[in-house]
Amino acid sequence: MIMNPYWGKDFFEFFSLLFLRLVRAMKGDLDFCDLASDEVQLLVLAGVGISTSLIGNLLILKRMTMLANALSHTILLGLVSAYLFLFPLMGASEEGIGMDLNLLMAAAFFTSLFTVLSTEFLKRVAKVQEDASIGLVFTTLFALGITALTLFARNLHLEADAVMGNVDALHLHDLKLVGFVALLNAVVMLLFFKEWKITAFDSRLAASLGFCPLLFDLLLLFQTALTLVGAFRAVGVFLVLALLVFPPLAARRLTHNLGRLFFLSPLLGAAA
Repeated sequence: MIMNPYWGKDFFEFFSLLFLRLVRAMKGDLDFCDLASDEVQLLVLAGVGISTSLIGNLLILKRMTMLANALSHTILLGLVSAYLFLFPLMGASEEGIGMDLNLLMAAAFFTSLFTVLSTEFLKRVAKVQEDASIGLVFTTLFALGITALTLFARNLHLEADAVMGNVDALHLHDLKLVGFVALLNAVVMLLFFKEWKITAFDSRLAASLGFCPLLFDLLLLFQTALTLVGAFRAVGVFLVLALLVFPPLAARRLTHNLGRLFFLSPLLGAAA
């Protein structure tokens, strides 16, 4: 049994040792498999803070934070649906889910995509106002999730882990998933920074310049769904809303420059 390297360390010694071990890991002197559980937990939470802050900037600028709230709630329908359809195949126990968490996360992701597509359909095809379309889809899918849970899955215990997350249950594969999501969000923001800036402030100007605002809206919603699912195990489906909103808003108190905003908010998100 390997002793935790942080045993007996005070507050400052903990972070000094953490910094040194992370530098060793990035240099290749320390295998990531040898990271302590405390290190994995901190890295996962930092990655969640970075990825949510990057997405949160655009959601706030485009006034789409309500959609993120809807996505976090409609994930419940995906979890219950996965339990109902896969229960006979996976041999889930009556006292809990008893299934691979990856299947639940996949179900939550596809539910998020369905929420996004349904909202966009009502908005662009049925000509329903954006806030009304979000409210309609949000309440309908969330109500279906609650109804299915009450009628068909009374023994399914969606404990506090699904609502608030469970940091103690994080493993190295969670770090890989969160790292991938954070890296993807950062790369997409860097590659399309000019396009994001124009579409966020003036979609008509973006269209006249040859950009497709709808394409970037769908890309943002796809990233939001992926980010919510990536943060599921660490912070649950509700606490992630705070990470989407608070770091970008705090960063906006410090700067009004968009480039600096995208730099400061991930730092605040990681620190949170």
